[in-house]
Amino acid sequence: MKTILCTGGTGYIGSHTAVQLLNAGYNVVLFDNLYNSKPEVVNRIEKITGKRPTFVQGDIRDRAALDKLFAGHDISAVIHFAGLKCVPESIERPMEYFENNVTGTLVLCEAMKAAGVKTIVFSSSATVYGTPQELPLKETSPLSPPLNPYGRSKLIVEQMLTDIATSDAEWRVCLLRYFNPVGAHESGLIGEDPMGIPNNLMPRVAAVATGRMDSLPICGNDWDTPDGTGVRDYIHVVDLADGHVQAVEYMTNHNGVKIFNLGTGNGYSVLDMVKAFEKASGREVKYSFAPRRPGDMASVYANCDYANNELHWQAKRNLENMVNDLWRWQSNNPNGYAD
Repeated sequence: MKTILCTGGTGYIGSHTAVQLLNAGYNVVLFDNLYNSKPEVVNRIEKITGKRPTFVQGDIRDRAALDKLFAGHDISAVIHFAGLKCVPESIERPMEYFENNVTGTLVLCEAMKAAGVKTIVFSSSATVYGTPQELPLKETSPLSPPLNPYGRSKLIVEQMLTDIATSDAEWRVCLLRYFNPVGAHESGLIGEDPMGIPNNLMPRVAAVATGRMDSLPICGNDWDTPDGTGVRDYIHVVDLADGHVQAVEYMTNHNGVKIFNLGTGNGYSVLDMVKAFEKASGREVKYSFAPRRPGDMASVYANCDYANNELHWQAKRNLENMVNDLWRWQSNNPNGYAD
């Protein structure tokens, strides 16, 4: 039975991927500094799967901790989630983002090389495309400069991993470019639990519906879209997790660098998401329009044909599943894992 290391494994996407990996028959080691997650996640994963992943608290910038980790476990591959991910925060604190996301990945790769583990699936982002030159976005679409330090840190890591794989044919690198993960596990036991005021749309929508925020600010209602609000490709987090399982299996037989978009290929506007959540929750979501944010775009959505054909992966869950599962998680855990 293969053992997969998930850095940042107690986070939102990492925890859902751990569940899908355990259900697929893998052993799972979670390595996380708990900066933006809670240890309770490990108990919830065990409750869902009947199997307890190994949890090691540590930081990807700590080479000694990584060396000890690899020495203590027979790891076959790494899924690398660990990273800071808040766009506004990255603009305020860029050095922190480059130090954590870029330097941390470099230290991880050095430890992997020393341990002879040369298969990595990287949690990247559609932000690497910058301002879209074409829609839908394909893996071969041109990359214009990302619009913020967070996006730049993701692109630098992609380039770094590509250079490592070019220098050593034994490396197997998979770059997964996410679009907008939403929802929660259908059990309602794990979900997104952001610190402080949420930055992403759907946790904000949920916060308004439960009275933790007064109103949802919608940045721009004059975009060239059907209702004037921004359109994005939202993907259910469990579909995204399944994409990681497929990527690990695929990279077992493929050397070099492979890039895949993980999205649905469909765009939903901000107001589409608000209305869908109101229907699922039976709660009103008050909102007000605010000016456009610098660097925002009217529409961003994916072409996922390559992942469909190569990984044999396809998003199965629709918008109704996304909002119903999010509301179940929110209802069962009004204060997140603090409950």
